[in-house]
Amino acid sequence: MSNSYKFTFPWILILAFTISAFAQSDSAVIKKLSKKADIILTGKVSQKESSWNESKTRIFTKATIQVDELLKGNSTQNYVEIMYPGGEVGDVGELYTHMPKFDKDEEVLVFLKKDNKKGVYKVLDGEVGKISVQEDAKTKEKITSSHLQIKDLKAQIKGFIHEQ
Repeated sequence: MSNSYKFTFPWILILAFTISAFAQSDSAVIKKLSKKADIILTGKVSQKESSWNESKTRIFTKATIQVDELLKGNSTQNYVEIMYPGGEVGDVGELYTHMPKFDKDEEVLVFLKKDNKKGVYKVLDGEVGKISVQEDAKTKEKITSSHLQIKDLKAQIKGFIHEQ
């Protein structure tokens, strides 16, 4: 039994350290996104529409998000439109790696940057800047896909914004 303990104990420490490192790296990513974003919001995707660009060489999708809470930025509207590459038009589909995708009625927390040239918002740092939100079946709390309570994540983001 004592040999088993000696073998297992270091692995428990390594696992604990790894989990802590992931939490710290997630926190660092959230801090960076919070500082760089023009707008940070929670909301629900109310519309999604894909179309060709003018030269019909690429497909772009516009997702409209009904704003639930604005954590950073100014907006006089209760919705925000986001453009991202990829989507489906007729029988043709384009998929880009590391780019966010949105589904109708999906709840999200997004970090957005304004593309001043095109006058639209884009998700900051691709798929990293989009966090899907679900309801925990047991607690009915809103959580992220990594099981972090959304209220805790929003508090963390507000803290990072306040530091600026």
